[in-house]
Amino acid sequence: MQAFCPEPLEETIGYHFQNRELLKEALTHSSYANESKTKKQRVVCNERLEFLGDTVLSLVVSEFLFREYPDLPEGILTKKRAALVQSQALASYARSVGLGEYLLLGNGEERNCGRERQSTLENAFEALLAAIYLDAGAGECGHQTVCAFLLPIIQKELADDFHSSHVDSKTELQQLIQQAEGDFLEYEVVCESGPDHDKEFEVAAKLNSNVIGLGKGHSKREAEQNAAMEALRLFGEIH
Repeated sequence: MQAFCPEPLEETIGYHFQNRELLKEALTHSSYANESKTKKQRVVCNERLEFLGDTVLSLVVSEFLFREYPDLPEGILTKKRAALVQSQALASYARSVGLGEYLLLGNGEERNCGRERQSTLENAFEALLAAIYLDAGAGECGHQTVCAFLLPIIQKELADDFHSSHVDSKTELQQLIQQAEGDFLEYEVVCESGPDHDKEFEVAAKLNSNVIGLGKGHSKREAEQNAAMEALRLFGEIH
């Protein structure tokens, strides 16, 4: 049987379990549980925790996007959430905390590189969220504890996605405007609010001095992106 040594993982995720059996269950693949049955040992796999973790994940990400992007319509929020909770992203989150190293796998799954299998990592990450949620007391306390662990990962994913995008809203709008010769596009900060450590900017996208979009953000760049997105919506480029 594989040794279960959770302390390094707890250090990495910044949460120490009161009930380590919950953590062990979150890391237990069905192949390990099935092999344990043949040895007359009762081991619970992570599938039930995965079920709960999927809901916890969706709620935390939905609330974060709802607060972070107050001007985005439902359709775009849904697309952002889908990108953040899709299988490849979840497997990436799992790798970022080294989750694969701690999985309890059956011998066959171990031989078949199960520690790197996308679906296995995705499911284990959802199960880990559920285990944190339950161990912290479920309800509001569990919710806040999951947020403390998950949101920095989500924010980094959003930042990486933003910086790696080849065609952002500003670029797309610029390309659209350039189709008409003589038109001039510019961005102007129309409002700043909030303390220095948490400022919010409102920016207007202007075409030949006419406002075609307004956007808010915690940086001028983010506000400009949102203003460009609003302008693209005005032109019918996005819905």
